Amino acid sequence: MIQTKFIKYCLFAHLALWSFSPAQASTQAVDKQEIQRFIDEMARQHKFKRDELQGLLDNAHIHQSILDAISRPAEAKPWYKYRTIFLNPARINGGVKFWNDNALTLKKASEQYGVPAEIMVAIIGVETRYGRHKGTFPVIDSLATLAFAYPPRSEFFRSELKQYLLMTREEKIDPLKQLGSYAGAMGMPQFISSSFRSYAVDFDGDGYRDLWNNPADAIGSVANYFKRHGWKKDQPVVASVTTKGKKYKKLIGANLNPSWSYLKLRQHGVHFKKKYPADLKGVLLELDSGTKQPEYWVGWQNFYVISRYNHSAHYSMAVYQLAQEIRKQR
Repeated sequence: MIQTKFIKYCLFAHLALWSFSPAQASTQAVDKQEIQRFIDEMARQHKFKRDELQGLLDNAHIHQSILDAISRPAEAKPWYKYRTIFLNPARINGGVKFWNDNALTLKKASEQYGVPAEIMVAIIGVETRYGRHKGTFPVIDSLATLAFAYPPRSEFFRSELKQYLLMTREEKIDPLKQLGSYAGAMGMPQFISSSFRSYAVDFDGDGYRDLWNNPADAIGSVANYFKRHGWKKDQPVVASVTTKGKKYKKLIGANLNPSWSYLKLRQHGVHFKKKYPADLKGVLLELDSGTKQPEYWVGWQNFYVISRYNHSAHYSMAVYQLAQEIRKQR
């Protein structure tokens, strides 16, 4: 991620004076009392020293570029444009190299957690181009900006800021020196703070959970994340389908939770290229192909698990298709 020029305002000295660009016209600045309440909560509930936390947040800065970025996520693009970001020769060849360089670790993680190597590789490829682009924003800045200057999701990001402070204390790392994405995601697999605390693992046994520089820990953590979210070993991810009639339209998923059985999907005009168990549940997806004819897919449980990483059908499909291309090229 390339960091654009940002406007620096000290959270405590200047937050009340912050003014938003047109893209943030619906948001409101948060006064200093809101931040003070956060400090009081962290001191009371988690035994942080107020003066140290005050000093830490005094060194955080609001970034207008973060507020701009979160207002235009890539997932908002139509599928046929979104997929080209990730389905290209550079990303595929990079995945083959990453797999070759980490073959033994990927094999070990796949055996331990039941997640295919290509899925782990593709996640890291989609997130950071195999560790090449882990983000350039100080994580403390990203989370402070979104916690205190982005009301639409302030509650979520205040929680993540809390998790980040707890994480850096537990891991004994400097909270001012960690870099990540505009949304505070960190390391090769781009874990947010709560995910780091819950799912990151020390996969090589060196005593540290290092997702920034250690591919083994990144690989093991992705595999653990998927297993903990319900990945089913050797089960399908998606199926390309065709449709007939109009009944299928009732089943197009508003969310990615697999709700319809294979049998019910067939009864509503969804045609598969192979047979599946009658009670296997999936979600019917309609994706913009850039032509008059949309693409239709059925995502099964493992597709839903991928979406727990990023709640977007486009994201999950890009991960799956990149994984298949990397495996094919390797």
